[in-house]
Amino acid sequence: VQLQASGGGLVQPGGSLRLSCTAPGSILDEYGIGWFREAPGKEREEVACLGAGDADAWYSDSVKSRFTMSRDDFKKTVYLRMNDVEPDDTAVYYCATSPGRPCVSTSPTDFASWGQGTLVTVSS
Repeated sequence: VQLQASGGGLVQPGGSLRLSCTAPGSILDEYGIGWFREAPGKEREEVACLGAGDADAWYSDSVKSRFTMSRDDFKKTVYLRMNDVEPDDTAVYYCATSPGRPCVSTSPTDFASWGQGTLVTVSS
């Protein structure tokens, strides 16, 4: 099973974008979902994670207060709202499942169900 990330594109600095991650079946009931990004020449890093159920989201320091995760269980979709974007946010963004219901790891090697990412370019 692969998750499907979408919604990337070109956005100006200070602008906003919303990424979507579609998770088939009962994945959102069983696993937390993490958002990762990989910029050219850099390692893949986790920027946000939302556990299954009524969990609070976790954010990396680099995006805290600018990015927000949410979910729509009916649409089987998790969102990453990106506000006040910066050039350093330019990357391919991926979503993946955590090892279990809570978000307990930030290491990409602990996550699964990777799909194709979506490219976000922040530029004027």
